[in-house]
Amino acid sequence: MAETILVVDDEPSIRHAIVRAFADLTVREAEDGKTALLLVKDAYPDLVLLDQRLPDGDGLELIARIHAIDPDLPVVLLTGHGSVDLAVDALKLGVADFIEKPFKLERLRHTVGLLLEKQRLGRQVARLSGKATGRVSLVAHSSAMKRVMALVKRVAGVPGTTVLIQGESGVGKELVARAIHERSSRVDKNFVAINCAALSENLLEAELFGYEKGAFTGADSKGKAGLFEVADGGTIFLDEVGEMPLQLQTKLLRALQERRFRRVGGLQDVDVDVRVVAATNRDLRQEVAAGRFRRDLYYRLRVVPLNVPPLRDRTDDILPLADHLLKRLAPELGRPGLKLATAARAAMVAYPWPGNVRELANAVERAVIAAEGEEITSDDLCMDEELPLNEPYATPAHAAPAPVAVAPPAPPALPKGALLIPPGERNLSHIEALVVRAALDETGGQKSKAAELLGINRTTLYNKLRELGLMPAIGEAETVEAARTP
Repeated sequence: MAETILVVDDEPSIRHAIVRAFADLTVREAEDGKTALLLVKDAYPDLVLLDQRLPDGDGLELIARIHAIDPDLPVVLLTGHGSVDLAVDALKLGVADFIEKPFKLERLRHTVGLLLEKQRLGRQVARLSGKATGRVSLVAHSSAMKRVMALVKRVAGVPGTTVLIQGESGVGKELVARAIHERSSRVDKNFVAINCAALSENLLEAELFGYEKGAFTGADSKGKAGLFEVADGGTIFLDEVGEMPLQLQTKLLRALQERRFRRVGGLQDVDVDVRVVAATNRDLRQEVAAGRFRRDLYYRLRVVPLNVPPLRDRTDDILPLADHLLKRLAPELGRPGLKLATAARAAMVAYPWPGNVRELANAVERAVIAAEGEEITSDDLCMDEELPLNEPYATPAHAAPAPVAVAPPAPPALPKGALLIPPGERNLSHIEALVVRAALDETGGQKSKAAELLGINRTTLYNKLRELGLMPAIGEAETVEAARTP
């Protein structure tokens, strides 16, 4: 996937010239400031080319609003009315460069190339230092993730509402939380995150709410502000909130209800304006029933529940996600131009990804490092598929012979008509194919009877067979069916 630049100019001829000049990149267009801000929020450009004068405002004023959404996004100001004062004002606002119209395309290409390379190097340094905090695009090609993103946008428009994000480990719950923050009016304030399962109860309380000097042994002599204070005006993300101890849940409940709390060892209330976004991979209803989670806190957190589906339930996102990750990682790891081979892409779609997006990201990074050629093969991905139960590890030639073991009793035979689904199989298409094959076997291949058994008509069955890749050669099905029909 090519890097993306956003050109904001009300002159179509200039936009079209830039589109042609950067045919190797993805170029998004906006003719006014309002459209530009929407694209900055949703298209995640790598660079903005901004005209100084727009139909709905001044380009200089727009720069601050762009940087409120993404502080690291480079902006190049284009102007037909250049002056020293304007250049100084633009640089004070953080523009990356200043180009006067009319400009030569070679000059523009050179500037854009340098800035994009700087972006790549900056991401690589941040990644290697463990400080990568930039905006990450949420890929939403599947209908399931499009519904999630639609809700994210609606929630972002109500900046005080508490959100509970639920989903399996690795699905990207923190990315969803960041997306809510970045699309809200709180975007120019802090987004702070904490894993509630990573700290003991006392440390977690001190991190969340801060402490006064001398509150406990080892406390800082000046005291310390907690994350709720750091996030004032912004968003606090409570990951794995289901792991929070009951006593601390009581203090969190008060902070949510009253928007105030006391530091550890403190006597004065601290008022804050914070949006709380919590996340868990547990079923909090079961935790409430088991007495491990407060019912009133559950309802206070679950004002807007947002469920992020696992990757196996949104297979349409797998390849776009892989391409997006490859676009970012390959240049950072010194392998620009690396692509996924056709077989690797097919293997990725077929794999259930039990570790979800986190596992996919690790697989792509590993493959970029391991690939020997210009394409990533399925072997480079090293996906952790379950070992088949009937294929033990091979014994090395030099190893002593294994002792002869008594064979375990054979498992009981399946009842007639029963269907065995392989362990770990969760792909609905694969399971559907098993069911269709079983119906055809049971009816001796007669599709009319198989369709009746499946509760569908014959035309639907034929369409299903084509969709699942079970259809015989063209004409063969009709010939066989006609021969069997009395």
